[in-house]
Amino acid sequence: MSAFSDTATLNRAEAEWDALAAKYFGSETVAVNVRFGALTHPGKVRTNNEDHYSVVRRFRGREVLLTNLPKESYPPHNDEAFALAVADGVGGAAFGELASMIALRSGWELTGSAFKWGFKVNESESLELQESLRVFIRMIHRRVQAEAGPDSPLRGMGTTLTGALTIGMDAFIAHVGDSRAYIFRRGKLHRLTRDHTLAEQLVSDGILHSIDEASSGFRSTLINCLGGSFEDVTVDTCHVPLQDGDQLLLCTDGLTDMVSEADISGILTATTAVQDSCQALIETALINGGRDNVTVVLAQYQSANNARCGS
Repeated sequence: MSAFSDTATLNRAEAEWDALAAKYFGSETVAVNVRFGALTHPGKVRTNNEDHYSVVRRFRGREVLLTNLPKESYPPHNDEAFALAVADGVGGAAFGELASMIALRSGWELTGSAFKWGFKVNESESLELQESLRVFIRMIHRRVQAEAGPDSPLRGMGTTLTGALTIGMDAFIAHVGDSRAYIFRRGKLHRLTRDHTLAEQLVSDGILHSIDEASSGFRSTLINCLGGSFEDVTVDTCHVPLQDGDQLLLCTDGLTDMVSEADISGILTATTAVQDSCQALIETALINGGRDNVTVVLAQYQSANNARCGS
């Protein structure tokens, strides 16, 4: 065998090992500092609040119990992931408030029984994680349906659900209904989700040219939600690589029906503390009429390395 053949064989073997290393270990997840804010309000018209939200920190740590190596050989390290969600119950007298509560509570319970929950991200893990999120949301859908069976007084209750799982500087969005997810980046607001409403479907089908042509009834009619009268549910997912300074906004339609995207962008530009931003968004929705429950969850991401440098 020639030296060239030996080299080629070694290169192939090295490439195969590199591929296996990337598959099972990947690179270190970028450390990130995250600041959270969240707020909800029943609005000016309704007496009850059918919105619910949650922000959950998941972590995985290691602790050395016995060793003869120096202590500094094992620096402390925790892997972190964050799960954010907003849910807007629908059904009014059919207990939409309960439906949104069941959705978030079920998400908490189901996560504890998961075989895998990612703390690292590569291309294959990204696709698998999005698939797991779609399965996860469908399992929540079944739980809401089970609570609102055909003979139940809760029959017909349903809820939207828009959530995000963030791992380091990677965000995974899962979405059902007409609550929304946005990224605010360098002064511009980018919408990540589409509303699962009759109006949006008519525009998508080319029957209407824009949402502005649709009646308010079409804009508020859901064609996809958890529970309700839907046998199955369509779950939209996407993977969004985050950048330093990005803000991830989840909100119910009580915000977006009352506050334009331009005004949301202006508020996020004018405020720096995330909880102050949430307060300002809610107050603007109320000033503009507050015709519905309104909920916002806001997360601001910054690379820990850049944060230490003061950037």
